[in-house]
Amino acid sequence: MKEQVRVLIIGSGPAGYTAAIYTSRANLQPVLYEGIEPGGQLTTTTEVENFPGYPEGVDGNQMMADIRKQAQRFGADIRAGIITSVDLSQRPFRVVVDGSHEIEAESLIVSTGASAKYLGLPSETKFRGQGVSACATCDGFFYRKKEVAVVGGGDTACEEATYLASLCKKVYLIVRKPFLRASKAMQERVFSTPNIEVLFEHNTVEVLGDDLKGVTGALLRKTDGTERTIDISGFFLAIGHHPNTELFKGQLELDEEGYIKVAAPSSKTSVEGVFAAGDVKDPHYRQAITAAASGCVAALDCERFLLK
Repeated sequence: MKEQVRVLIIGSGPAGYTAAIYTSRANLQPVLYEGIEPGGQLTTTTEVENFPGYPEGVDGNQMMADIRKQAQRFGADIRAGIITSVDLSQRPFRVVVDGSHEIEAESLIVSTGASAKYLGLPSETKFRGQGVSACATCDGFFYRKKEVAVVGGGDTACEEATYLASLCKKVYLIVRKPFLRASKAMQERVFSTPNIEVLFEHNTVEVLGDDLKGVTGALLRKTDGTERTIDISGFFLAIGHHPNTELFKGQLELDEEGYIKVAAPSSKTSVEGVFAAGDVKDPHYRQAITAAASGCVAALDCERFLLK
C-alpha cells in the first residue's frame, strides 16, 4: 500500500528545512527526504559569517544541524533517502523513493538545489573548503589582503573578481579563451580594477597546497604549452551552476539553464500544487538567507493551496 502524505519536501538545505519548519508548525505533517547531500551545499563550507543570528559566525554543518533540529522540534518527519522518480501528471502526485518505496503526495515542495560546476581536478576536490570555493560572496571575507584566483570568463566570474578585488591584495582571473564572455560593462569594470590580472588562454593544471595551510598556489598551462605557478591562498570557481532538476524535465517548466520557473513573487510552478524553493529556482543570488526565505514562501503558498 502506498504511503499518503499531505506535504512532501524533496531536498534539504536552508530552503527545504525552512519549508519543513513552516509546514510542520501549520500542522501539515510534512515529510522531507534529504537526498544525496543532507544539509545541502552549506555542509561543504567551513564557516558561515553572513547568516543572521550568529554574531561570531557558525560552521556550515552546525548551522544546518540547528535548522534541521528546529524543523524536527515541530514534528517534521525528516528522512534519509533519494527520490528516484516522480509523476506530476495528476494529483495526488506519485513519488518513488530509493527505487522502491511509493508515496502519494497532495502537494510537493521542490528544494533540490543547484550544484556548482568544478573543473574535475583531484587537487580541487582535496582542498574544497580549505581554499577552494564556488562562492566569493560566502567566503571572500576570509581572504582579506591575500592573493586569490577566480576561474571563468562570464559575468559571474567578472563580478566575483571585482568583489574579491575590494577585499584582496590581488586577484588573478583565469580565462581559458582569448576573450571574456561577460557583458561590455562588466569587462570594463574588470580592466579598470588595478589589482585584477586577467590571464587569457590559461587552464588550471593543478591546485597546489598542503594539509596544514590549505591552498598555496595553482599550476597553470597556457594554450602554447608554457606553464607558470601563481601563489594564492584562495581558488574560486565561477564557471556556473547546474540546477538539480533532472527528475522534473518534461514535467515542470524549466528555463534554458534548467532552473524551475516560478510565478514570481510566489513559489508556484507550472503544475498546480507543486512549489519550488532555494537554488533550484534561483540562478541569481544563491545565498543561504535567500534560500531560507524562499522556503518560507513555498511553505505559505503550499499551506494556502491545501486550505483551498
